[in-house]
Amino acid sequence: MGRITVGPAKAITQTILNHVGEMAEEAGASAVFVYLDALSDPQIKPPESIGDKVIYVTRTAQEQKEQNRIGKRCLRVPNVPLTRMGQVKVAVFLALSRNMIHPGDIVVSLTGIAESGTLDTIMITDVGREYEVYSASEDGHDLPADVSPEVVERVLDLATELGNEGREGKPVGALFVIGDSKRVMELSHQLILNPFQGYPEDQRNILDKRLEETVKEFSTIDGAFIIRSDGVIETCGAYLETTKHKDLELPRGLGARHYAAAAITAATDAVAITVSESTGTVTIFRHGKPITEIEKPRSTAVQHERYLAAVRSQAE
Repeated sequence: MGRITVGPAKAITQTILNHVGEMAEEAGASAVFVYLDALSDPQIKPPESIGDKVIYVTRTAQEQKEQNRIGKRCLRVPNVPLTRMGQVKVAVFLALSRNMIHPGDIVVSLTGIAESGTLDTIMITDVGREYEVYSASEDGHDLPADVSPEVVERVLDLATELGNEGREGKPVGALFVIGDSKRVMELSHQLILNPFQGYPEDQRNILDKRLEETVKEFSTIDGAFIIRSDGVIETCGAYLETTKHKDLELPRGLGARHYAAAAITAATDAVAITVSESTGTVTIFRHGKPITEIEKPRSTAVQHERYLAAVRSQAE
């Protein structure tokens, strides 16, 4: 479905962009995120005064490649429906993982529904102080030193897809543990025979998109995926032995999978990503704490169709 842009929508986008430079300056922002998929007219651009602060955000690898080709900074977020807050949370986390921003930075985000062609929302975030977006722990905010950001991004892609789509129409929960795999393996045992055992490393690297359906299928199995820092999947269906960490404080409503993710990241130098079977929410854990949550939009398809119908009616 193509983008739909009408007069009022274009005017809203232009108004936001006209004032974002002044807002960024007054707020002391070090970065301005622009959700490129909601910016339909290529002639409408952020003001030149903030050009060095702009980081474009897109859902497509092709758009990211094009922006990088012309010298623009660009992040790719998972290609799934996201709320406006979800867009900001993912972009902030990925920008932090790539050292494009840092805890304590002020970030201005311009977002909107992708197919509407309209930037209609402004969010100003003090990174690291707002739990709702990103919470830096006392023990450190960054990814494990040897973990590739590309690996985390790929796991996040798969996790958000599972959270939104489930598996064969049924909701699924999942747990991925990335980094410090030797120590994580020592603190786990198999619930099932390891389905990845015996395969060459180049055939079980999560960065290989040919593994996507395999990973999604195995996500229906109880237990965790344990993934090496370079993306090689060591095992799945692993039970994490985390009973020693009973003093963890987690928000109410989080279950055993989230507790295991918190505990294993408290005991090791790993990052964990969970998918809630009941809500589809994706949660990222580091140093025994949830650092960000990405909620699945409610009734995405229905709300999306209603929005586009309203835009069409304005255009007629």
